Amino acid sequence: MEWSIEHDSVTGEEYIAVDMRGEPLLRDPFTNKSTAFTAAEREALGLDGLVPPAISTIDQQLARVYENYRVKQTPLERYIHLASLQDRNETLFFRLVHDHIAEMMPIVYTPVVGQACQQFSHIYRRPRGLYISYEQRDRIDAILANHARPPAVIVVTDGERILGLGDQGVGGMGIPTGKLSLYTACAGIPPYLTLPIMLDVGTGNQERLNDPLYLGLRHQRIRGAEYQDFIDRFVEAVMRVYPAAVLQWEDFLKANAITQLARFGDRLCTFNDDIQGTAAVVVAGLYAALRITGQAMRDQRVVLGGAGAAAQGIANLFVAALCDAGLSHEEARRRICTVDSRGLVTEARADMEDFKAAYARPVADVASYVCRDPGHITLEETVRNFAPTILVGTSGTSGLFTEGVIRAMAAANDRPIVFPLSNPTSKSECTAEEAIRWSDGRAIVATGSPFDPVVYGGRTHRIGQGNNAFVFPGVGLGLWAGGVRRATNAMFLDAARALAQLVSQADLDQGAVYPELTRIRHCSHAVACAVIRRAVAEGHAAPEVLPGLEETVSRAMWFPAYRPMRYRRHVPA
Repeated sequence: MEWSIEHDSVTGEEYIAVDMRGEPLLRDPFTNKSTAFTAAEREALGLDGLVPPAISTIDQQLARVYENYRVKQTPLERYIHLASLQDRNETLFFRLVHDHIAEMMPIVYTPVVGQACQQFSHIYRRPRGLYISYEQRDRIDAILANHARPPAVIVVTDGERILGLGDQGVGGMGIPTGKLSLYTACAGIPPYLTLPIMLDVGTGNQERLNDPLYLGLRHQRIRGAEYQDFIDRFVEAVMRVYPAAVLQWEDFLKANAITQLARFGDRLCTFNDDIQGTAAVVVAGLYAALRITGQAMRDQRVVLGGAGAAAQGIANLFVAALCDAGLSHEEARRRICTVDSRGLVTEARADMEDFKAAYARPVADVASYVCRDPGHITLEETVRNFAPTILVGTSGTSGLFTEGVIRAMAAANDRPIVFPLSNPTSKSECTAEEAIRWSDGRAIVATGSPFDPVVYGGRTHRIGQGNNAFVFPGVGLGLWAGGVRRATNAMFLDAARALAQLVSQADLDQGAVYPELTRIRHCSHAVACAVIRRAVAEGHAAPEVLPGLEETVSRAMWFPAYRPMRYRRHVPA
């Protein structure tokens, strides 16, 4: 081990003990402080002459890197600049993101990370995380062991469903890398305890395969039994090599995402943010929106535009919230409609997936619907006939929420709740401005991608972003800090409640159903505590963690500030 986090036995001060001296300290992004090394550290660590003589504070360094950031001309250039900073100085990178979280989150993650994934093989600079290819399926344990230290959180993808952009192959590595940056920036998971993993099983994206610079396997995706065997081997290796790690699945194709969650949910501490994290963020937004409408959760009806993995997660957690409000499971399921590319999902369809079948409308229910074609009831016709209070978009289809759809929502509700959640921005079902204008300023709007405030009728509407970063970092923090053995849906419902409670009256007065991003670490702390309390109640964590829980979670949250550094001289045995 070249370095470790230690505490002074007398003062209790945290410091970094290092086994290396000189240039290696400057090459390791966690130990590199560059011009912030003190004079004493430079002498003791063999750094004299290797950095300019001026000793900078972190604030001076931040001014320099932020100045460089601001002169970049495009979002992708800013992404590359931040990635390069992270590669050479992680503390400075995370402090910059922390101090400018609202400005930089769209660059570090969605929407810009989507473009970075598309351009991954052309902007690649330095390796981060692990790449495990199908051809290496017999050596997964050894590859995992190549990582420097046991991780607290692993985020894994196979790159097949990157945001709304589809199969990006090995370029999908940008997603777990960016996601784990948010685990650190938003919840304080120490960066040295995070591990992004790319499972490369090929790609069906011919544009990538034709690219001479493409860095992944050059063949079509492995599918079927061979694919599942590879995934099984990967999970078994994680359980052997890193048994205490939290494993988060990210951007898998819907069928694979659902399969893996069901297959492994009872075997290790694992969750899928696209399914469960998205659901918790949406339900949190609904709880907050109901404080504006004055309605009860038990009276809500929702139409889901899109029927993918995210829609399934939202539907299931919405049912849990309705059941918690006093409805039976069957009553709750009947409050949901799903609309896909073939229109409203009804029981008249043959060979439906389990999720669609669970929420399919009975034929008798839709027999009286006013529509042009009973075999293809459109989204607008569904809204006009079903009269939902809530409209949620997870389709990845720009323009799905037409003016007619929004006006139908406004006709049925004084304050319609409209959440066009697909990202990146180009895939949003409608813009925030369209939802507000077409509803005559009455819609309560939250989006998946960031949108500027909307001015309508002399009032400024702040658009809350239903960003999963309000939930998944806090969930990961809670699972890790609480020593939680399993992640359950009840934890995500409690996470949603905890987040909704942090939406202030000032937020609601501005029309926003989520807090400002500047409060996100506070949100993560609350979510983590809620997860741990639920884990203890369900028997998935030890009760001993409860006394002083808030302080325990606070202490676990790493903050990006330079620690003193000491050289650990080894005495020969």
